[in-house]
Amino acid sequence: MPLLRRALVGLIAVLALSACGTTEAPVAEPAATSGGTATGAPAGPITVTDSRGKQVTLDRPAAKVVGLEWGEVEMLVSLGVMPAGVADAKGYGTWVTAAKLDASVKDVGTRQEPSVDSIAALQPDLIVMETDDVQLAGQMEKIAPVIVFKGSDATRNLDRMREDLKLIATAVGKTAEADKLLADLDATLADGKQKLAAAGVTGKQFAMADGWKEGSTISVRMFGKGALVSDVAEQMGLTNAWTGEVDKVWVLGTTDVEGLTALKNADTRFFYNASEGVDVFADGLASNAIWKSLPFVEKQQVTKLPDGIWTFGGPLSCKQYAEALVKAYTA
Repeated sequence: MPLLRRALVGLIAVLALSACGTTEAPVAEPAATSGGTATGAPAGPITVTDSRGKQVTLDRPAAKVVGLEWGEVEMLVSLGVMPAGVADAKGYGTWVTAAKLDASVKDVGTRQEPSVDSIAALQPDLIVMETDDVQLAGQMEKIAPVIVFKGSDATRNLDRMREDLKLIATAVGKTAEADKLLADLDATLADGKQKLAAAGVTGKQFAMADGWKEGSTISVRMFGKGALVSDVAEQMGLTNAWTGEVDKVWVLGTTDVEGLTALKNADTRFFYNASEGVDVFADGLASNAIWKSLPFVEKQQVTKLPDGIWTFGGPLSCKQYAEALVKAYTA
């Protein structure tokens, strides 16, 4: 969500997700071409239903795609479709390492305010986005067909991510690649669950956070039960320790170091993300008496995730996150 996406948490009102549909089954795959081109596709039109409940019909599988949110961009790249344009491509490079962009990808402005002119200049045949901004979606639809994704569903985020991947894959003619990505993720989760069980940590509590500093104030953002990263961890047998207030879409809650005293279980392991280079936990709280008194700090059960694991991403980011959790518990 940011650069820590915190600006988006209160701004994005997300629509209900509908199951995606296709009109035809894939046929033999032609060779890939450059410029964000999809391969392996029905010869005729494709119709999908997006999170608005709107049917979107493409004359053929999308070959030049612009992505306005990083989760969907990651999915495109992981499917083998390099986008023609991406909102905040530099930020994507910092926060998402699972599926890297080519140098050819054009930056089309920020995720909050993408440049309509920059997008139009690319002449895309599909735009993927994650917003219910009716005005923006309308502007984008004057350029090319638009598929709107939900981005988060507090009741079923891991399933939602799978469905989003399949929806994109259908639109770009990459359904076989999507099946492979999901099978690989399932294998990683099953392997991780087995390793955590062997290490005797099944059912143990974890907490996941990121944070930022404004002046002398350090704010902590907690990922509650139902967040995508929480779903991944719980799929492997762990238990989310955070029971504080969270929003109803992204399942995120803001607290401070005093609020972390609610994490009283001595077995809790605390994970955090600080990919943009500012580590408020290791640096900003190093001399804070409350922080130092927390059970997971005293027991040295604090783990900084490797930089560039996107906590709102696709199957490859989920796989990175799962592997980082397993490593922390079994090292």
